[in-house]
Amino acid sequence: MISKLRKYRAGYTLGWLLAALPATVLADWKLNLMKGVTPFSREIYDLHMLILGICTVIGIFVFGAIFYSLWAFRKSRGAVAANWHESTTVEIIWTILPLAILVGMAVPATKALIMMEDVANADMTIKVTGYQWRWHYEYIEDGIDFYSTLAENSNEARTLNSGIDPATVEHYLLDVDKRVVVPVNKKIRFLTTAGDVIHAWWVPDLGWKRDAVPGFINESWATVLEEGVYRGQCAELCGKDHGFMPIVVEAVSEEAYVAWVEKTKKAASE
Repeated sequence: MISKLRKYRAGYTLGWLLAALPATVLADWKLNLMKGVTPFSREIYDLHMLILGICTVIGIFVFGAIFYSLWAFRKSRGAVAANWHESTTVEIIWTILPLAILVGMAVPATKALIMMEDVANADMTIKVTGYQWRWHYEYIEDGIDFYSTLAENSNEARTLNSGIDPATVEHYLLDVDKRVVVPVNKKIRFLTTAGDVIHAWWVPDLGWKRDAVPGFINESWATVLEEGVYRGQCAELCGKDHGFMPIVVEAVSEEAYVAWVEKTKKAASE
């Protein structure tokens, strides 16, 4: 009896603690895909929600039928199993209906895949090369290139026995010394490759991840629709410092981008 009372009290206390969680903490739980800031990422989000909706409806219908059958036709109520087979009508229905559902799901999925691979008519091209353990960026049309590495404050904090609490470092392991600056509303073609081992260039807000493979060039594209700073990291296990290859993309207005290009070229020539 005492043991049961203790378990009840523990459960009661836990329930109150869970109920007392601030709404701000619950708001940080991300259980769904992010919409992102590119046409492709938003197309993927809409496709995800469509497929989720279809699967939810199917699940409710199927499990609802199962639970109803278990309840309404249980043995205790005197139900007797029917003995029938080879119903042409049923076979036609359960063949045509799933086919129609699959076609309805395949059409928008194919549209999204075609969009993903269409790198034509790009306004600018950026070549991304992964190294152990940094990124090299080349702006093909603007003649700019630079290496981007882990920010110094993160690099110091991650060092053994540094005495620095990583929680005090803003954007710990997700900040760099030089950002990838891009203009908004411009179609940007990304060429990804690597100079040593396989890396992967991944910024979730762009809606895609692309492997960087030595000896190969993979194409991707993005049109950033909103100004802001978007962070990512290497998504391929590339060595002991794999966790220290962040990516920071800063999307700015076209005027600000032109000014950044001029400033960067001037600094490189000095």
